[in-house]
Amino acid sequence: MLVVSVSVAGLVTLAAMTQPALAPEAKHSLLQYVTGKYLLPSNCRVHFEWEEPQLVGETMTFTVKFYQRNGQPYPICDKDNLIVEVTEDTRRVATLIELGGTDPLAANTAVVKFTVRHAGQYRIAVLIGSCHVHGSPFLKNFLPGPPDPNKTVFVRQSSTVVCTAGIVHSMTIEPRDEYDNLCIFGPGDLPTKGYNVNITQIGSIADKGSMIDYVDHSIELDYDCPNQRIRLKVSFPKGGCYHATVSLAGLQLHNGDFDIIVLESSVARMVHNHVASKDPAICYGAKLLGMQGERFSKPKKVFCFISPKQLTIKEYLLKFIPKRLVTFRLCPSTKFHFEKSTNRHEGYHPFSIDDGCQPPVELISVYRDIIAATFTLFLLKNIGGSETFADKQDFFYHEVRKRHQKHYHERLPMKVQRDKLLESSMKATKVFSVNDWCRNFEITFQGEQGLDWGGVRREWFELICAALFDSGNGLFASFGESQQALVHPNCKRPSHLKLKHYEFAGRIVGKCLYESALGGSYRQLVRARFTRSFLAQIIGLRVHYKYFEQDDPDLYLSKVKYILENDVEEMELYFVEEEYDNDGQLLKVAELIPGGSKLRVTNDTKLRYLDALAQHRLASSIRNEVDHFLRGLNELIPDNLLGIFDENELELLLCGTGEYSVADLRAHHIANGSSPEFLRVLDWFWTAVSNFTQEEMARLLQFTTGCSQLPPGGFQQLSPRFQITAAPTFANLPTAHTCFNQLCLPDYECYDHFERALLLAISEGTEGFGMI
Repeated sequence: MLVVSVSVAGLVTLAAMTQPALAPEAKHSLLQYVTGKYLLPSNCRVHFEWEEPQLVGETMTFTVKFYQRNGQPYPICDKDNLIVEVTEDTRRVATLIELGGTDPLAANTAVVKFTVRHAGQYRIAVLIGSCHVHGSPFLKNFLPGPPDPNKTVFVRQSSTVVCTAGIVHSMTIEPRDEYDNLCIFGPGDLPTKGYNVNITQIGSIADKGSMIDYVDHSIELDYDCPNQRIRLKVSFPKGGCYHATVSLAGLQLHNGDFDIIVLESSVARMVHNHVASKDPAICYGAKLLGMQGERFSKPKKVFCFISPKQLTIKEYLLKFIPKRLVTFRLCPSTKFHFEKSTNRHEGYHPFSIDDGCQPPVELISVYRDIIAATFTLFLLKNIGGSETFADKQDFFYHEVRKRHQKHYHERLPMKVQRDKLLESSMKATKVFSVNDWCRNFEITFQGEQGLDWGGVRREWFELICAALFDSGNGLFASFGESQQALVHPNCKRPSHLKLKHYEFAGRIVGKCLYESALGGSYRQLVRARFTRSFLAQIIGLRVHYKYFEQDDPDLYLSKVKYILENDVEEMELYFVEEEYDNDGQLLKVAELIPGGSKLRVTNDTKLRYLDALAQHRLASSIRNEVDHFLRGLNELIPDNLLGIFDENELELLLCGTGEYSVADLRAHHIANGSSPEFLRVLDWFWTAVSNFTQEEMARLLQFTTGCSQLPPGGFQQLSPRFQITAAPTFANLPTAHTCFNQLCLPDYECYDHFERALLLAISEGTEGFGMI
């Protein structure tokens, strides 16, 4: 026995001393193998702290307990290469892992937390290095939560619904939970429970908050089980104008506030025939109560002309000379507001029209309902019947394909010079017809070998967009000197760049949109960072001073913001703009409005002054450039299709969501704050953005910087850097200052509340300028 004991001890000692030489690739020493004192993945156990199936939205927690081969607890640490992967199809969920802790009894425990927002089956893999622990991977199912009023919406809905008296009109509600999952109902559920529909006649003396159906109409709610949607059926025995609100569990649906115009059957047929006509000539009489902030002492007789593109209000001088007073584009941003009738204008129905860019126009007319219904039906026809971006994008692509269906997308060889790309490309396309622009370009760079199977064409698009839209090339310029600055047509361009270059640029953008409409590998994005004011002019919106914050932040901070926040009575400010050269010498003084050099700016007129300044700097000075750009663009893409989008949507349509790296953002950001509360929220922020889709990342970038596109060098070239700052509030929505690329994060009670607030802010707050 003594000989055996000594022999074993000697062998163990020798193995321990010589192990690196004997097995340099081994992870454990022979002594550890003999005693079993090493981590064995197959001995580790996972305990899930929930029962299946679980609803989405909650923070899920499971624990992993680590054991050695000999069954003893193993104290886990960072060097043990613990990997936790939570995935659903191709989507990966970020996780928070807490190893061990201060309690010695929990040294062999890891607590894993994650949040699931998308319903489905998830694969949870727990690995030590490349080895799964016992039972891994695990499959867990997550179901949608209950319907949420902010996400449950009417499908393909508009702010005004047109019905016919005596005919049942059906609308579809899609019940979704707070994370936008389509809700699922079981056999014992009541899908229509909790919904409330309140319809009141506009101008009625009854209390709008009353739940009594004092209007002569019928309402029916039922559930469409195969499509998992709720149908709202309404019918009215006679014509009129009504307001409807639909709520769920006492909270109004996100788009559950709308007007209903009911037309008599004969009038409805007339309106639908007008809208279906190839050459509509529609005009209705009205009386103008006020415009441009001025109310008339006596209503002015006018006429409302409605076409598929616009609504124009005209008066006739001497009863036969037409004079245009105001024009509203036929797009979703133009809204009708119906007012309560008064005894002063008995028999007439008051209403106002507002597009958000020019002062509202107040009118009265016996044809109010017909005017609004005609406008609405034209609008729905133009945008495909829905006001959501996804539906409008699908409609846009469909209409582009339909417009060019006679043009075959066959190959068209084109030779260009790499060193003279812009000039050679313009020369090669100089005599191209619309049919040629719709063909599939087969690019060859002179002096280079290779066949174009799509890669060379994509490279050409990339290079030609850079040649046209990079500020260093002169055709487009930025108001600032930073690499992040947005680009704008350059009215002070070099002499060799002519207006025909803008026309060519418009055709390139139209070509990109056409290729994207074809889908698949043809999809082509426009690599540019356009100013919001330029995008607004493409879709026909009026430019106003709020565009300065994103387009020209230096001017906004030094002048516009100061004027907005201070008394201007003592500034000696007039409706003029002074232009200086690089040496500070005055070149000229431009009047912003007729007689502006004699008109002093007051506190009452400072907003008018700032709007006039925006018109001069952002629109009037580049009118020729914009007109030629649109001339080229509209050869392929009609303006009425572009007009269905707002500026942010147009940028996403043109430029897409891009590719965003969370690692790049983490490497090139500034965090302002060191309190424990802020560091906790900052940790939540990185967990949340790790779960973001590319579209959500685009919205975050758009919300914080004012643009969804990054400079060519990514987050590193953002100037100022992307900043994350602590906000001195609790549980409020995050805010942003686009001038400084600054995101302000309040404190929250838990990760769930933080993630919900961040998603709401970036999805609903992108229209704000310097949201404070």
